[in-house]
Amino acid sequence: MEKADSCRRAAYEAVADVEPPELHDYIEASLAEASMVPGVLTIESAVATAADGRSVLDVDTPASDRGTEYSDELDDTSGVATQAAGVQLIYEGLRLTRALAHDEPWIENGTGDDSAETGDLEILAADILVARGFYLLARTDAAGKAVRTVQAFGRDQSRRTTGNGGKTDPATIDANLERDILELAVLTGAAAVGETPSPRLLATVDEIADSVEAPFPPAATYLADLEPTRSEQSLEEHTTDRATSATDP
Repeated sequence: MEKADSCRRAAYEAVADVEPPELHDYIEASLAEASMVPGVLTIESAVATAADGRSVLDVDTPASDRGTEYSDELDDTSGVATQAAGVQLIYEGLRLTRALAHDEPWIENGTGDDSAETGDLEILAADILVARGFYLLARTDAAGKAVRTVQAFGRDQSRRTTGNGGKTDPATIDANLERDILELAVLTGAAAVGETPSPRLLATVDEIADSVEAPFPPAATYLADLEPTRSEQSLEEHTTDRATSATDP
């Protein structure tokens, strides 16, 4: 799947300088096995939203005006595949954090110190994945949504830990991460081509979120071709109260 390969390559590049080698190898192995649903949906959303039908994988989009305070070193993060990798990395980091929170390797379980050492490596990897994802989205119009996604994840996991008075099923709380990441992917992809998600695209994402598993399965399982025909791209589809901007609160 070309889009998945493009996203995975961009994700590899984003973590290529991670050290020490043991940590780098762990992160790279995690990405090699990861479902590329978030990254592929980001690219598909850009394709579906692009008004002229151009190949978005070759597009360099302008950075947000809000990002002038960031270093010029971020100028190479405007490509759609790179932004897709940003979404992917944030998801991988949060997914790993969730797994560690549910099964803490530091709790005494009779398996010795190896489990705790692995846990230390995994939590460091999770932090790096999220940080690199933020880095790739920092000067885009999806940056605010990325921050809110991580904040919502933290609140959800706190509610899950405390039990929320038994009012919410833990699996339902966990699934919020996948839904929020899907929304981040759509907003990032649309913003990458200077647009907002169409109602058709948002409806498709709702359908995916309602049936998606946690964690995500392979991208081909859930993501059909989201690119609409040219006749489907009307002015009405490019305006919606739900997502007027990726930076809206």
